[in-house]
Order: sequence, then structure tokens, then C-alpha cells
Amino acid sequence: MIWLMLATLVVVFVVGFRVLTSDSRRAIRRLSERLAITPEPVESMIDQMGKPAGNEFLRYLERPNEAHLQNAAQVLLIWQVFIVDGSEQNMRYWHRLMQKARLDAPITDAQLRLAQSFLRELEPDGWELSAFQTRYNALYMPEEGVHWLH
Repeated sequence: MIWLMLATLVVVFVVGFRVLTSDSRRAIRRLSERLAITPEPVESMIDQMGKPAGNEFLRYLERPNEAHLQNAAQVLLIWQVFIVDGSEQNMRYWHRLMQKARLDAPITDAQLRLAQSFLRELEPDGWELSAFQTRYNALYMPEEGVHWLH
């Protein structure tokens, strides 16, 4: 009899947890599926943001329009390339992911401020972020020295 009550309690707990976290799981899945990645990088970033900023990011990501998805993807890109691994190889990898997902674009000043807001507990340096923005956006600039012959 006790095992039946314990089993019922576990089922209620699992179902309740799934119901309470369904919106955040759906938002994370939306971004990770669009980028064709596992949810772990998104979940890891949200965890590193801290509870208040992580919840703000989830609420932001839950918004249904494409602009919010684009901005959230740029925040993930900034976290992955600026915070986690700043190597040229990693930057190109994430740039290709963004291209395949049709979310690639130069990082705007507004997106940089948004990333600083969400990543505030990590205290990213504004000057270094600006230098990163310039370095990343250089991927979109035409190569210097290429001239068209007429």
C-alpha cells in the first residue's frame, strides 16, 4: 500500500514539474531546433546567467516573433564565442550555424546591449564586447583588395 502512495506521489511530482516548465522547455526547444543543436548549450547559458537574468531570457525567448528569436540567437552566439570559446574556429562554426538557420546577421549595438543585460552576472567588459562585435561583423564585410575589373 505504501509503494502505491509513493508511486502516485512521484507521478504527481513528475507531471506537475512538466506542466510548470513546459513554456521554458518549448522556448529552449524552439531556439535549439532552429539552430539544429541540442538544447544543452542554451540551457547551459541560461544557467550561467543566474536565476533572474535566465528567467528574463526565457520570457524574452517565449515571445513568438522572429525578431526575438534572432536576438536570442545572437545572445547565444555572443555567449558561445565571447564567453565560452573565443577561437576563430569556434566563431566560424557558430557563424555557419546561424547561416544555416537563416539567423545570420551582423551583431547590432542593440543586440550587444541585450546580451550585456542578460549576461550581467558574468560582468562582460563593454570594450571587449565591442571589439568582439567588430571582429565578428568583419565576417560580413567584403574582402579588402578585391576589385572588380570592368
